[in-house]
Amino acid sequence: MTEQANMLEMRDIVKQFGDFKANDGINLKVTKGQIHALLGENGAGKSTLMNQLSGLLQPTSGAILINGQEVVVDSPAKAAQLGIGMVHQHFMLIDAFTVTENIILGDEPVKKGVILNTKQAAKDILELSEKYGLAVDPNALVSDISVGMQQRVEILKTLYRGADILIFDEPTAVLTPQEIDELMNILANLAHEGKAVILITHKLDEIRAVADQVTVIRRGQSIDSFPVAGVSSQELADIMVGRSVSFKTEKIDPKPGDVVLAVSNLTVKDAGGVERVKNLNLEVRAGEVLGIAGIDGNGQSEFISALTGLMPISFGQVGLLGKDITNKLPRAITEAGVGHIPEDRQRFGLELEMTLAENIALQTYYRNPMAQSGVLQYETINEHARKLIEDYDVRTVNELVSAESLSGGNQQKAIIARELDRDAQLIIAAQPTRGLDVGAIEFIHQQLINQRDAGKAVLLVSFELDEILNVADRIAVISNGEITGVVDAKATNKQELGLLMTGMTLEQAQQQTAGGVASE
Repeated sequence: MTEQANMLEMRDIVKQFGDFKANDGINLKVTKGQIHALLGENGAGKSTLMNQLSGLLQPTSGAILINGQEVVVDSPAKAAQLGIGMVHQHFMLIDAFTVTENIILGDEPVKKGVILNTKQAAKDILELSEKYGLAVDPNALVSDISVGMQQRVEILKTLYRGADILIFDEPTAVLTPQEIDELMNILANLAHEGKAVILITHKLDEIRAVADQVTVIRRGQSIDSFPVAGVSSQELADIMVGRSVSFKTEKIDPKPGDVVLAVSNLTVKDAGGVERVKNLNLEVRAGEVLGIAGIDGNGQSEFISALTGLMPISFGQVGLLGKDITNKLPRAITEAGVGHIPEDRQRFGLELEMTLAENIALQTYYRNPMAQSGVLQYETINEHARKLIEDYDVRTVNELVSAESLSGGNQQKAIIARELDRDAQLIIAAQPTRGLDVGAIEFIHQQLINQRDAGKAVLLVSFELDEILNVADRIAVISNGEITGVVDAKATNKQELGLLMTGMTLEQAQQQTAGGVASE
Protein backbone atom coordinates (compact mmCIF):
# COMPACT_ATOMS: atom_id res chain seq x y z
CA MET A 1 0.00 0.00 0.00
CA THR A 2 1.51 3.33 -1.05
CA GLU A 3 1.46 6.44 1.07
CA GLN A 4 -0.75 8.18 -1.51
CA ALA A 5 -3.42 5.50 -1.04
CA ASN A 6 -3.78 6.38 2.64
CA MET A 7 -6.46 8.92 3.48
CA LEU A 8 -5.08 8.88 7.04
CA GLU A 9 -1.75 7.93 8.52
CA MET A 10 -0.60 8.20 12.13
CA ARG A 11 3.15 7.66 12.50
CA ASP A 12 4.93 6.70 15.72
CA ILE A 13 2.36 8.42 17.93
CA VAL A 14 3.45 8.87 21.55
CA LYS A 15 1.14 10.35 24.15
CA GLN A 16 2.64 10.73 27.59
CA PHE A 17 0.93 11.75 30.83
CA GLY A 18 3.70 12.34 33.33
CA ASP A 19 5.73 9.14 33.38
CA PHE A 20 2.92 7.08 31.84
CA LYS A 21 2.84 6.42 28.09
CA ALA A 22 -0.78 5.88 27.04
CA ASN A 23 0.41 5.57 23.42
CA ASP A 24 3.93 4.33 22.77
CA GLY A 25 4.90 4.57 19.10
CA ILE A 26 1.57 3.59 17.53
CA ASN A 27 1.22 3.41 13.74
CA LEU A 28 -2.08 3.41 11.86
CA LYS A 29 -2.96 3.60 8.15
CA VAL A 30 -6.52 3.94 6.85
CA THR A 31 -7.52 4.13 3.18
CA LYS A 32 -10.50 5.74 1.46
CA GLY A 33 -13.65 3.61 1.47
CA GLN A 34 -12.30 1.34 4.21
CA ILE A 35 -13.75 0.35 7.56
CA HIS A 36 -10.71 -0.03 9.81
CA ALA A 37 -11.23 -1.57 13.26
CA LEU A 38 -9.13 -0.66 16.29
CA LEU A 39 -9.03 -3.60 18.68
CA GLY A 40 -7.54 -3.68 22.16
CA GLU A 41 -8.21 -4.28 25.83
CA ASN A 42 -9.74 -1.65 28.08
CA GLY A 43 -7.07 0.98 28.69
CA ALA A 44 -4.93 -0.17 25.75
CA GLY A 45 -4.84 3.39 24.40
CA LYS A 46 -7.41 3.28 21.56
CA SER A 47 -9.55 6.21 22.68
CA THR A 48 -6.44 8.23 23.61
CA LEU A 49 -5.15 7.72 20.06
CA MET A 50 -8.45 8.80 18.52
CA ASN A 51 -8.74 11.79 20.85
CA GLN A 52 -5.50 13.02 19.32
CA LEU A 53 -6.86 12.55 15.83
CA SER A 54 -10.04 14.45 16.76
CA GLY A 55 -8.14 17.35 18.38
CA LEU A 56 -9.09 16.72 22.00
CA LEU A 57 -5.48 15.83 22.84
CA GLN A 58 -2.17 16.58 21.14
CA PRO A 59 0.58 13.99 20.63
CA THR A 60 3.75 14.19 22.70
CA SER A 61 5.57 13.13 19.54
CA GLY A 62 4.79 11.60 16.16
CA ALA A 63 3.00 12.78 13.03
CA ILE A 64 -0.52 12.80 11.58
CA LEU A 65 -0.94 12.84 7.80
CA ILE A 66 -4.16 13.48 5.84
CA ASN A 67 -3.97 12.48 2.16
CA GLY A 68 -0.18 12.38 2.43
CA GLN A 69 0.21 15.84 3.97
CA GLU A 70 1.36 16.29 7.56
CA VAL A 71 -1.16 18.26 9.64
CA VAL A 72 -1.45 19.63 13.15
CA VAL A 73 -4.77 18.79 14.80
CA ASP A 74 -4.71 21.13 17.79
CA SER A 75 -8.46 21.46 18.42
CA PRO A 76 -11.79 19.81 17.55
CA ALA A 77 -12.51 22.81 15.28
CA LYS A 78 -9.27 22.13 13.37
CA ALA A 79 -10.19 18.44 13.12
CA ALA A 80 -13.55 19.41 11.61
CA GLN A 81 -11.78 21.70 9.11
CA LEU A 82 -9.60 18.74 8.10
CA GLY A 83 -12.68 16.53 7.59
CA ILE A 84 -12.35 14.49 10.78
CA GLY A 85 -15.41 13.70 12.90
CA MET A 86 -15.76 11.55 16.01
CA VAL A 87 -18.85 9.88 17.45
CA HIS A 88 -17.98 9.40 21.11
CA GLN A 89 -19.01 6.47 23.30
CA HIS A 90 -20.92 8.85 25.58
CA PHE A 91 -23.00 11.14 23.41
CA MET A 92 -22.45 14.90 23.53
CA LEU A 93 -25.99 16.14 22.99
CA ILE A 94 -28.20 18.66 24.78
CA ASP A 95 -31.50 17.03 25.72
CA ALA A 96 -33.50 20.27 25.68
CA PHE A 97 -32.43 21.10 22.09
CA THR A 98 -33.95 19.75 18.90
CA VAL A 99 -32.05 17.42 16.59
CA THR A 100 -31.33 20.33 14.26
CA GLU A 101 -30.17 22.63 17.06
CA ASN A 102 -27.75 19.97 18.32
CA ILE A 103 -26.32 19.32 14.85
CA ILE A 104 -25.71 22.97 13.94
CA LEU A 105 -24.41 23.99 17.40
CA GLY A 106 -21.12 25.82 16.85
CA ASP A 107 -21.63 25.88 13.08
CA GLU A 108 -24.91 27.80 12.85
CA PRO A 109 -26.09 28.85 9.38
CA VAL A 110 -27.34 32.43 9.07
CA LYS A 111 -29.18 34.47 6.47
CA LYS A 112 -28.62 38.18 5.87
CA GLY A 113 -25.59 37.81 8.08
CA VAL A 114 -27.39 37.74 11.41
CA ILE A 115 -30.58 35.64 11.35
CA LEU A 116 -30.28 31.99 12.39
CA ASN A 117 -31.56 29.90 9.48
CA THR A 118 -32.77 26.73 11.22
CA LYS A 119 -35.35 26.05 8.51
CA GLN A 120 -32.65 25.63 5.85
CA ALA A 121 -30.50 23.64 8.29
CA ALA A 122 -33.38 21.23 8.98
CA LYS A 123 -33.85 20.78 5.22
CA ASP A 124 -30.12 20.07 4.72
CA ILE A 125 -30.11 17.61 7.64
CA LEU A 126 -33.13 15.78 6.24
CA GLU A 127 -31.36 15.41 2.88
CA LEU A 128 -28.23 14.11 4.61
CA SER A 129 -30.23 11.65 6.68
CA GLU A 130 -31.96 10.28 3.57
CA LYS A 131 -28.68 10.01 1.65
CA TYR A 132 -27.00 7.90 4.34
CA GLY A 133 -30.01 5.97 5.65
CA LEU A 134 -30.04 7.86 8.95
CA ALA A 135 -33.77 8.45 9.27
CA VAL A 136 -34.41 10.92 12.10
CA ASP A 137 -36.83 13.81 12.62
CA PRO A 138 -34.85 17.11 12.49
CA ASN A 139 -37.48 18.84 14.63
CA ALA A 140 -37.68 16.25 17.44
CA LEU A 141 -36.31 17.04 20.88
CA VAL A 142 -33.27 14.91 21.73
CA SER A 143 -34.91 14.06 25.08
CA ASP A 144 -37.78 12.42 23.18
CA ILE A 145 -35.82 10.11 20.88
CA SER A 146 -34.26 6.70 21.54
CA VAL A 147 -30.57 6.07 22.23
CA GLY A 148 -30.21 4.62 18.72
CA MET A 149 -31.69 7.79 17.24
CA GLN A 150 -29.37 9.94 19.39
CA GLN A 151 -26.43 8.11 17.89
CA ARG A 152 -27.73 8.93 14.41
CA VAL A 153 -27.79 12.57 15.44
CA GLU A 154 -24.12 12.33 16.45
CA ILE A 155 -23.28 10.79 13.05
CA LEU A 156 -25.26 13.47 11.21
CA LYS A 157 -23.40 16.12 13.24
CA THR A 158 -20.08 14.93 11.77
CA LEU A 159 -21.47 14.59 8.24
CA TYR A 160 -23.05 18.06 8.40
CA ARG A 161 -19.57 19.46 9.00
CA GLY A 162 -18.23 17.62 5.94
CA ALA A 163 -16.29 14.81 7.64
CA ASP A 164 -14.53 12.32 5.34
CA ILE A 165 -12.80 10.46 8.21
CA LEU A 166 -15.31 9.23 10.78
CA ILE A 167 -14.33 7.72 14.12
CA PHE A 168 -16.79 5.57 16.07
CA ASP A 169 -15.85 4.85 19.70
CA GLU A 170 -17.75 1.79 20.99
CA PRO A 171 -20.82 2.75 18.94
CA THR A 172 -22.94 -0.31 19.80
CA ALA A 173 -22.44 -0.33 23.58
CA VAL A 174 -25.94 1.02 24.29
CA LEU A 175 -27.84 -0.24 21.24
CA THR A 176 -30.39 -3.03 20.82
CA PRO A 177 -29.60 -5.91 18.43
CA GLN A 178 -31.84 -4.36 15.76
CA GLU A 179 -30.16 -0.96 16.14
CA ILE A 180 -26.74 -2.65 15.89
CA ASP A 181 -27.71 -4.25 12.57
CA GLU A 182 -28.93 -0.88 11.32
CA LEU A 183 -25.67 0.81 12.38
CA MET A 184 -23.56 -1.83 10.61
CA ASN A 185 -25.48 -1.06 7.40
CA ILE A 186 -24.90 2.67 7.95
CA LEU A 187 -21.14 2.13 8.36
CA ALA A 188 -21.07 0.09 5.18
CA ASN A 189 -22.95 2.86 3.34
CA LEU A 190 -20.47 5.47 4.61
CA ALA A 191 -17.52 3.42 3.38
CA HIS A 192 -19.26 2.85 0.03
CA GLU A 193 -19.59 6.64 -0.30
CA GLY A 194 -15.80 6.91 0.00
CA LYS A 195 -15.53 7.80 3.68
CA ALA A 196 -12.76 6.33 5.83
CA VAL A 197 -14.37 4.76 8.89
CA ILE A 198 -12.45 3.92 12.07
CA LEU A 199 -14.35 1.57 14.38
CA ILE A 200 -13.33 1.09 18.01
CA THR A 201 -15.17 -1.91 19.39
CA HIS A 202 -14.70 -4.90 21.68
CA LYS A 203 -17.34 -6.94 19.83
CA LEU A 204 -15.40 -9.33 17.66
CA ASP A 205 -18.37 -10.52 15.61
CA GLU A 206 -19.02 -6.91 14.57
CA ILE A 207 -15.43 -6.54 13.40
CA ARG A 208 -15.70 -9.71 11.35
CA ALA A 209 -19.06 -8.64 9.93
CA VAL A 210 -18.21 -5.13 8.76
CA ALA A 211 -14.47 -4.27 8.98
CA ASP A 212 -11.95 -4.59 6.14
CA GLN A 213 -8.78 -4.15 8.19
CA VAL A 214 -7.95 -4.37 11.89
CA THR A 215 -5.12 -2.90 13.93
CA VAL A 216 -4.50 -4.48 17.34
CA ILE A 217 -3.25 -2.26 20.19
CA ARG A 218 -1.91 -3.78 23.38
CA ARG A 219 -0.59 -1.83 26.37
CA GLY A 220 -0.25 1.35 24.32
CA GLN A 221 1.59 -0.22 21.38
CA SER A 222 0.38 -1.29 17.93
CA ILE A 223 0.95 -5.05 17.79
CA ASP A 224 -0.26 -5.95 14.30
CA SER A 225 -2.43 -4.81 11.41
CA PHE A 226 -4.04 -7.27 8.99
CA PRO A 227 -7.13 -7.93 6.80
CA VAL A 228 -10.18 -9.19 8.68
CA ALA A 229 -11.28 -11.70 6.04
CA GLY A 230 -10.70 -15.28 7.15
CA VAL A 231 -9.80 -14.42 10.76
CA SER A 232 -11.91 -16.07 13.49
CA SER A 233 -13.25 -14.36 16.62
CA GLN A 234 -11.06 -16.67 18.70
CA GLU A 235 -7.94 -15.58 16.81
CA LEU A 236 -8.85 -11.90 17.23
CA ALA A 237 -9.43 -12.37 20.95
CA ASP A 238 -6.17 -14.20 21.50
CA ILE A 239 -4.15 -11.57 19.58
CA MET A 240 -5.83 -8.73 21.48
CA VAL A 241 -5.30 -10.14 24.97
CA GLY A 242 -2.04 -11.95 24.30
CA ARG A 243 -3.29 -15.28 25.62
CA SER A 244 -5.99 -17.84 24.93
CA VAL A 245 -9.44 -16.51 25.87
CA SER A 246 -12.47 -18.65 26.70
CA PHE A 247 -15.87 -17.49 25.46
CA LYS A 248 -17.66 -20.05 27.62
CA THR A 249 -17.78 -19.56 31.38
CA GLU A 250 -16.89 -22.76 33.20
CA LYS A 251 -19.30 -23.46 36.02
CA ILE A 252 -20.74 -26.30 38.04
CA ASP A 253 -24.48 -26.82 38.37
CA PRO A 254 -26.12 -24.36 40.74
CA LYS A 255 -27.17 -25.33 44.25
CA PRO A 256 -30.07 -22.96 44.96
CA GLY A 257 -30.79 -22.24 48.61
CA ASP A 258 -33.27 -19.99 50.38
CA VAL A 259 -35.06 -17.14 48.66
CA VAL A 260 -32.97 -13.96 48.93
CA LEU A 261 -35.06 -11.61 46.77
CA ALA A 262 -38.84 -11.91 46.66
CA VAL A 263 -40.77 -9.50 44.42
CA SER A 264 -44.55 -9.60 44.70
CA ASN A 265 -47.07 -7.82 42.42
CA LEU A 266 -44.59 -5.02 41.73
CA THR A 267 -45.92 -1.99 39.85
CA VAL A 268 -43.72 1.00 39.01
CA LYS A 269 -44.86 4.21 37.31
CA ASP A 270 -42.65 6.80 35.65
CA ALA A 271 -42.82 10.54 36.31
CA GLY A 272 -45.68 10.85 33.84
CA GLY A 273 -47.77 8.23 35.62
CA VAL A 274 -47.24 5.54 32.97
CA GLU A 275 -46.86 1.98 34.30
CA ARG A 276 -43.42 0.71 33.30
CA VAL A 277 -43.47 -2.38 35.52
CA LYS A 278 -46.80 -4.19 35.82
CA ASN A 279 -47.71 -6.64 38.57
CA LEU A 280 -44.31 -8.33 38.35
CA ASN A 281 -43.52 -11.41 40.46
CA LEU A 282 -40.05 -12.89 40.79
CA GLU A 283 -37.79 -14.82 43.16
CA VAL A 284 -34.00 -15.11 43.24
CA ARG A 285 -32.41 -17.72 45.48
CA ALA A 286 -29.04 -17.97 47.14
CA GLY A 287 -26.57 -19.84 44.95
CA GLU A 288 -28.13 -19.01 41.59
CA VAL A 289 -27.88 -16.46 38.79
CA LEU A 290 -31.26 -15.32 37.51
CA GLY A 291 -30.99 -13.52 34.19
CA ILE A 292 -33.46 -10.91 32.98
CA ALA A 293 -33.68 -10.91 29.17
CA GLY A 294 -35.62 -8.43 27.10
CA ILE A 295 -35.46 -5.69 24.50
CA ASP A 296 -34.33 -2.33 25.86
CA GLY A 297 -37.18 -0.15 27.07
CA ASN A 298 -39.44 -2.89 28.38
CA GLY A 299 -39.22 -1.99 32.05
CA GLN A 300 -35.80 -3.34 32.99
CA SER A 301 -34.38 0.03 34.03
CA GLU A 302 -37.44 0.94 36.09
CA PHE A 303 -37.46 -2.51 37.72
CA ILE A 304 -33.84 -2.19 38.82
CA SER A 305 -34.36 1.42 39.94
CA ALA A 306 -37.30 0.35 42.10
CA LEU A 307 -35.33 -2.51 43.68
CA THR A 308 -32.46 -0.18 44.56
CA GLY A 309 -34.54 2.72 45.88
CA LEU A 310 -33.96 5.02 42.92
CA MET A 311 -37.63 5.01 41.83
CA PRO A 312 -40.77 4.81 43.98
CA ILE A 313 -42.82 1.61 43.98
CA SER A 314 -46.49 2.32 43.26
CA PHE A 315 -47.79 -1.08 44.39
CA GLY A 316 -46.42 -4.41 45.55
CA GLN A 317 -43.63 -5.53 47.82
CA VAL A 318 -39.90 -6.23 47.70
CA GLY A 319 -38.44 -8.58 50.29
CA LEU A 320 -34.76 -9.20 50.98
CA LEU A 321 -33.90 -12.19 53.18
CA GLY A 322 -37.41 -12.03 54.60
CA LYS A 323 -37.29 -8.31 55.42
CA ASP A 324 -39.43 -5.71 53.66
CA ILE A 325 -37.29 -3.18 51.77
CA THR A 326 -40.12 -1.67 49.71
CA ASN A 327 -39.47 2.03 49.05
CA LYS A 328 -36.51 2.14 51.43
CA LEU A 329 -33.79 4.72 50.77
CA PRO A 330 -30.85 3.60 48.61
CA ARG A 331 -28.40 3.53 51.53
CA ALA A 332 -30.80 1.46 53.64
CA ILE A 333 -31.15 -1.02 50.77
CA THR A 334 -27.38 -1.13 50.32
CA GLU A 335 -26.82 -1.74 54.02
CA ALA A 336 -29.49 -4.46 54.00
CA GLY A 337 -27.18 -6.47 51.73
CA VAL A 338 -27.64 -5.34 48.12
CA GLY A 339 -24.77 -4.69 45.72
CA HIS A 340 -25.67 -2.72 42.61
CA ILE A 341 -23.74 -2.51 39.35
CA PRO A 342 -25.78 0.17 37.51
CA GLU A 343 -26.41 0.12 33.77
CA ASP A 344 -25.10 3.68 33.30
CA ARG A 345 -21.72 3.83 35.00
CA GLN A 346 -21.21 7.56 34.53
CA ARG A 347 -24.65 8.74 35.67
CA PHE A 348 -25.24 6.32 38.54
CA GLY A 349 -21.99 4.51 39.30
CA LEU A 350 -19.31 7.15 39.69
CA GLU A 351 -18.53 10.67 40.77
CA LEU A 352 -16.31 11.44 37.80
CA GLU A 353 -14.38 14.34 39.33
CA MET A 354 -13.47 12.40 42.46
CA THR A 355 -10.43 10.14 42.63
CA LEU A 356 -10.59 6.47 41.78
CA ALA A 357 -9.87 5.63 45.44
CA GLU A 358 -12.74 7.84 46.63
CA ASN A 359 -15.11 6.22 44.14
CA ILE A 360 -14.14 2.75 45.30
CA ALA A 361 -14.94 3.86 48.87
CA LEU A 362 -18.30 5.46 48.05
CA GLN A 363 -20.36 2.70 49.68
CA THR A 364 -18.20 2.36 52.81
CA TYR A 365 -16.42 5.68 53.39
CA TYR A 366 -18.44 6.48 56.54
CA ARG A 367 -17.61 3.18 58.25
CA ASN A 368 -14.62 2.08 60.27
CA PRO A 369 -11.79 1.76 59.19
CA MET A 370 -12.47 4.17 56.28
CA ALA A 371 -13.55 6.80 58.80
CA GLN A 372 -12.81 7.19 62.49
CA SER A 373 -14.71 9.65 64.68
CA GLY A 374 -16.16 11.16 61.53
CA VAL A 375 -12.74 11.79 59.96
CA LEU A 376 -11.89 10.13 56.63
CA GLN A 377 -8.78 7.94 56.81
CA TYR A 378 -7.29 8.55 53.37
CA GLU A 379 -4.32 6.27 53.88
CA THR A 380 -6.73 3.37 54.52
CA ILE A 381 -9.01 4.42 51.64
CA ASN A 382 -6.09 4.57 49.21
CA GLU A 383 -4.58 1.29 50.38
CA HIS A 384 -7.95 -0.45 49.98
CA ALA A 385 -8.27 0.98 46.47
CA ARG A 386 -4.80 -0.23 45.48
CA LYS A 387 -5.74 -3.77 46.49
CA LEU A 388 -8.96 -3.79 44.45
CA ILE A 389 -7.23 -2.16 41.47
CA GLU A 390 -4.80 -5.09 41.45
CA ASP A 391 -7.42 -7.76 42.15
CA TYR A 392 -9.75 -6.55 39.38
CA ASP A 393 -7.05 -5.47 36.91
CA VAL A 394 -8.21 -1.85 36.69
CA ARG A 395 -5.78 -0.21 34.25
CA THR A 396 -4.75 3.14 35.77
CA VAL A 397 -1.67 5.18 36.59
CA ASN A 398 -2.59 5.04 40.29
CA GLU A 399 -5.55 5.27 42.66
CA LEU A 400 -5.37 9.08 42.86
CA VAL A 401 -6.38 9.90 39.28
CA SER A 402 -9.92 11.15 38.67
CA ALA A 403 -12.49 8.55 37.64
CA GLU A 404 -13.19 10.48 34.44
CA SER A 405 -9.60 9.91 33.28
CA LEU A 406 -10.15 6.13 33.06
CA SER A 407 -11.41 4.38 29.94
CA GLY A 408 -15.07 3.34 30.04
CA GLY A 409 -14.19 -0.29 30.58
CA ASN A 410 -11.89 0.48 33.48
CA GLN A 411 -14.55 2.69 35.05
CA GLN A 412 -16.84 -0.35 34.88
CA LYS A 413 -14.26 -2.65 36.46
CA ALA A 414 -13.81 -0.17 39.33
CA ILE A 415 -17.56 -0.23 40.04
CA ILE A 416 -17.67 -4.01 39.91
CA ALA A 417 -14.70 -4.22 42.28
CA ARG A 418 -16.45 -1.89 44.75
CA GLU A 419 -19.78 -3.74 44.67
CA LEU A 420 -18.45 -7.31 44.79
CA ASP A 421 -15.98 -6.52 47.57
CA ARG A 422 -18.73 -5.58 50.04
CA ASP A 423 -19.99 -9.13 50.69
CA ALA A 424 -23.58 -8.28 49.68
CA GLN A 425 -26.12 -11.11 49.73
CA LEU A 426 -27.83 -9.95 46.51
CA ILE A 427 -25.80 -8.73 43.54
CA ILE A 428 -27.82 -6.75 40.99
CA ALA A 429 -25.73 -6.54 37.84
CA ALA A 430 -27.25 -4.38 35.08
CA GLN A 431 -25.31 -4.56 31.79
CA PRO A 432 -22.15 -5.45 33.77
CA THR A 433 -19.92 -6.01 30.73
CA ARG A 434 -21.08 -3.11 28.56
CA GLY A 435 -18.00 -1.67 26.85
CA LEU A 436 -15.61 -4.33 28.19
CA ASP A 437 -13.13 -6.31 26.10
CA VAL A 438 -13.35 -10.09 25.84
CA GLY A 439 -10.66 -10.68 28.44
CA ALA A 440 -12.44 -8.44 30.94
CA ILE A 441 -15.80 -10.02 30.09
CA GLU A 442 -14.34 -13.45 30.79
CA PHE A 443 -13.07 -12.18 34.15
CA ILE A 444 -16.35 -10.47 35.17
CA HIS A 445 -18.48 -13.46 34.21
CA GLN A 446 -16.28 -15.64 36.38
CA GLN A 447 -16.61 -13.17 39.26
CA LEU A 448 -20.42 -13.37 39.06
CA ILE A 449 -20.23 -17.17 39.06
CA ASN A 450 -17.87 -17.02 42.04
CA GLN A 451 -20.48 -14.94 43.87
CA ARG A 452 -23.11 -17.53 43.04
CA ASP A 453 -20.89 -20.39 44.21
CA ALA A 454 -20.26 -18.50 47.47
CA GLY A 455 -24.00 -18.68 48.16
CA LYS A 456 -24.94 -15.20 46.95
CA ALA A 457 -27.99 -14.45 44.82
CA VAL A 458 -27.19 -12.78 41.50
CA LEU A 459 -29.72 -10.88 39.39
CA LEU A 460 -28.21 -10.30 35.95
CA VAL A 461 -29.91 -7.86 33.56
CA SER A 462 -28.46 -7.81 30.06
CA PHE A 463 -29.50 -7.08 26.48
CA GLU A 464 -26.86 -9.57 25.32
CA LEU A 465 -28.55 -12.97 24.92
CA ASP A 466 -25.18 -14.70 24.64
CA GLU A 467 -24.25 -13.27 28.03
CA ILE A 468 -27.56 -14.30 29.60
CA LEU A 469 -27.32 -17.84 28.21
CA ASN A 470 -23.66 -18.15 29.25
CA VAL A 471 -23.94 -16.93 32.84
CA ALA A 472 -27.54 -17.39 34.05
CA ASP A 473 -29.00 -20.55 35.57
CA ARG A 474 -32.61 -19.44 35.06
CA ILE A 475 -33.85 -16.77 32.68
CA ALA A 476 -36.87 -14.53 33.20
CA VAL A 477 -38.01 -12.70 30.06
CA ILE A 478 -39.56 -9.25 30.43
CA SER A 479 -41.85 -7.68 27.83
CA ASN A 480 -43.81 -4.46 28.29
CA GLY A 481 -43.07 -4.48 32.02
CA GLU A 482 -44.31 -8.04 32.59
CA ILE A 483 -42.57 -11.39 32.98
CA THR A 484 -43.67 -13.53 30.04
CA GLY A 485 -41.87 -16.66 31.15
CA VAL A 486 -39.12 -18.11 33.35
CA VAL A 487 -37.04 -20.87 31.79
CA ASP A 488 -34.06 -23.08 32.52
CA ALA A 489 -31.01 -21.59 30.76
CA LYS A 490 -29.75 -25.04 29.74
CA ALA A 491 -33.04 -25.97 28.09
CA THR A 492 -33.85 -22.81 26.16
CA ASN A 493 -32.44 -21.07 23.08
CA LYS A 494 -32.34 -17.67 21.40
CA GLN A 495 -35.40 -18.45 19.28
CA GLU A 496 -37.59 -19.22 22.28
CA LEU A 497 -36.26 -16.24 24.23
CA GLY A 498 -36.87 -14.01 21.22
CA LEU A 499 -40.52 -15.11 21.04
CA LEU A 500 -40.98 -14.45 24.76
CA MET A 501 -39.41 -11.02 24.28
CA THR A 502 -42.15 -10.16 21.77
CA GLY A 503 -44.79 -10.77 24.44
CA MET A 504 -45.73 -14.37 23.76
CA THR A 505 -46.59 -16.58 26.71
CA LEU A 506 -44.26 -19.46 27.51
CA GLU A 507 -46.82 -21.95 26.21
CA GLN A 508 -47.14 -20.08 22.90
CA ALA A 509 -43.37 -19.83 22.52
CA GLN A 510 -42.89 -23.52 23.24
CA GLN A 511 -45.46 -24.41 20.61
CA GLN A 512 -43.46 -22.52 18.00
CA THR A 513 -40.09 -24.00 18.88
CA ALA A 514 -38.93 -27.58 18.52
CA GLY A 515 -39.34 -29.53 21.76
CA GLY A 516 -40.71 -28.41 25.09
CA VAL A 517 -38.77 -26.24 27.48
CA ALA A 518 -38.93 -26.87 31.19
CA SER A 519 -39.90 -23.85 33.22
CA GLU A 520 -39.83 -23.11 36.87
